[in-house]
Amino acid sequence: MALLPRRHDDLRRLHFINALFAHATGDDLYLAEQVRSAIALSLVDLEHQIAAQPAKPESSDAAFNAAAAALLAKLFVHHPRHGFFHWDAALTLTAATPLFTRAEIMTGLRQLSAFRESTLLVTNLRPALIPPHHRATPRRQRDYREALDFIRTLAAARTVRGSQLQLLFL
Repeated sequence: MALLPRRHDDLRRLHFINALFAHATGDDLYLAEQVRSAIALSLVDLEHQIAAQPAKPESSDAAFNAAAAALLAKLFVHHPRHGFFHWDAALTLTAATPLFTRAEIMTGLRQLSAFRESTLLVTNLRPALIPPHHRATPRRQRDYREALDFIRTLAAARTVRGSQLQLLFL
């Protein structure tokens, strides 16, 4: 039986699910595929729209990321010893600016400081700083790299000693 070629997006999403839900899947790619399929099934209407308009893969990615973040938040509700904070950088036009980024990340780190193990999920930072329909100019790319470095440095400096913080960017 020949395997169907997997689309690049599906493979990327499968690796994302496997990394994000590793504590639940135990690095089992079959189980990760089931989680990915469940998320994709919840987005059936969007998939039909994407099939009708294949020129809009970024809307599929945004919806998939939002569904995965919601599922992860529900999963961590059942783990009271593991903290979870999600920041969507594309919520407002100014959300990804350094001042608002610092405020949002600090809010998350304060909330997570009570936990020995926690996850800080940052979504849509790249689309917020490098919009999909605009050119990825050197300045926009530099702003994106600086934002990543800023968040990593801030998280490292403000995380309680002895705690484990997983910093995830989607």
